[in-house]
Amino acid sequence: MRFTKMQGAGNDYVYVDCFSDAEPENPIELAMRIADRHFGVGGDGLILICPSEIADAEMRMFNADGSYSQMCGNGIRCVAKYLYDHGICPREQLKIVSGSCTLTLDLEIVGGKVERVRVDMGPPILESAKIPTTLVGNPPVDVPLPIVGIDLKGTAISMGNPHCVVYREALTDHEVHTIGPQIEVHEVFPERVNVEFVQVISPTKVKQRTWERGSGETLACGTGASAVCV
Repeated sequence: MRFTKMQGAGNDYVYVDCFSDAEPENPIELAMRIADRHFGVGGDGLILICPSEIADAEMRMFNADGSYSQMCGNGIRCVAKYLYDHGICPREQLKIVSGSCTLTLDLEIVGGKVERVRVDMGPPILESAKIPTTLVGNPPVDVPLPIVGIDLKGTAISMGNPHCVVYREALTDHEVHTIGPQIEVHEVFPERVNVEFVQVISPTKVKQRTWERGSGETLACGTGASAVCV
């Protein structure tokens, strides 16, 4: 199997070109094996770049634990670069479908290669049932999170995948690595959730650390950054 390793803002995945090669028979198992940073290639997960009947391409993303994810902002930017640089879709604006969403991406070309990619993430999903979460509100804003032993509030929204944004005075390894996994799998998020811990630096700047469902802490999260801004 041939693959390409790419990263967007440090959010790294292993990519397989399914335009040229057949789709892997068991992408769930492959994702777990290939994303292993000690015994595999290493990455936050596996992304398949597939043909689509309704867009220029389809992105199929699997987290490091093999679970399917509907959306990845940094991942889809890398897919756009691959499509252009390999001559599959040599246009400066592309449409790529992932999950139930079709996103528009604008490519900045320098010397015949993609230098930067901007993606329109579309409108956020604010209805609790569609996020999905059983927390109260459309969306739930600063509502208490039922985590034992800590007073914690969160805001839940979806950017095509579910997020819980938690504002803190400071960001610590303990909260990200201990509280993050608890929120990720809590029953109030029936499809699990990505967790953003956010510290406000100024009215125009925040610091974000993300605990991604199925992958643990990642260096960046495009949908998470969008969720924080919302």
